[in-house]
Amino acid sequence: MSKLIQNEFQLADKQYKKLMKSIPQDKMPQSYNASIDKVTTKDITWWCSGFYPGSLWMIYEQTGDPEIRKEAEKRLQLIEPNKTFTRDHDLGFMMFTSFGNAYRITKNPIYKDIILTSAESLSTRFRPGMQAILSWDKMADFKGPVIIDNMMNLEMLNWAAQNGGNKKLEEIAIAHANTTMKNHFRSDYSSYHVIDYNVNTGEVFGKKTFQGYSDSSAWARGQGWALYGYTMMYRFTKNKAYLDQARHIAKFILNNPNLPEDKIPFWDFNDPKIPEVPRDASAAAIIASALLELGQYVKADERKNYINNARQMIVSLSGDHYQAKAGTNGGFLLMHSTGGLPLHSEIDVPLIYADYYFLEALKRYKDWYLQ
Repeated sequence: MSKLIQNEFQLADKQYKKLMKSIPQDKMPQSYNASIDKVTTKDITWWCSGFYPGSLWMIYEQTGDPEIRKEAEKRLQLIEPNKTFTRDHDLGFMMFTSFGNAYRITKNPIYKDIILTSAESLSTRFRPGMQAILSWDKMADFKGPVIIDNMMNLEMLNWAAQNGGNKKLEEIAIAHANTTMKNHFRSDYSSYHVIDYNVNTGEVFGKKTFQGYSDSSAWARGQGWALYGYTMMYRFTKNKAYLDQARHIAKFILNNPNLPEDKIPFWDFNDPKIPEVPRDASAAAIIASALLELGQYVKADERKNYINNARQMIVSLSGDHYQAKAGTNGGFLLMHSTGGLPLHSEIDVPLIYADYYFLEALKRYKDWYLQ
């Protein structure tokens, strides 16, 4: 694994030098369209705008490549205005994956101030009546939507509260996690994608999906968000309820009869057309990274199970089927992710956040399990 991880970061260094040449100065990379050999990009307020600079910082941390760092710093300047963005819940994805890694590596106080400002902006979406952060504003199909993905954005609130920010930020994160634990999960600990609330009272109007196969199905990436989110909440609070929740979610994923042998999930665990449906490498990367952290908080036998499964996911993702050859794939590392199949969007393509969580999983394995 030591050699594999070293090789992966060297490949990432080469690939991202290729990728950076294809991105307009005012955009962020999203995916790659092989049919026209073009990297697809988005504006800076897109929810994934932080993953590219975050990946660059992790690559720089392992390789020390000054060209990678220069690009990372340039892209941070581009997305800095997002620190006051309040139109949806994605500010943690946008600003903590990027500036969080930058501050962790450089300790530049400017980066810390940007994180604290971003956390305050995110907190404005907390609705006391429903004790949760509103994911999106009212839509045709949802009055008060809260998606399982939102668990990921709590990391920035917790970190800010424990690093000089307002303590209310942690209270908001805990309230949101508790509300989500109460309403988002089925008896088998699989998660709904969207809970629709009355924002004033917290009444649940419906339990639905936006990106999964059906309202009652287990959308694979959503299960990854849930696992990662509650593991992270335990890190900050040491509340055993969150650890137990994460362990239950891990059991649902790892014991699922529809989890393939190579441990790379189909896009939804309940698609009736399995196995003739797309995989989601991004879900595997998120789950692997989460399992490696969860392994830090449990006893030896359980830890071994989580590490072995995460390692198998990493080995699969770094194999010929899921990983691009150097110089191909537009510069992205991983192939075969699925963004929104019901939306006919990002199906069987590279995705920037798949690369990010894969790199994070490699770093975590190296830091925690190769010592």
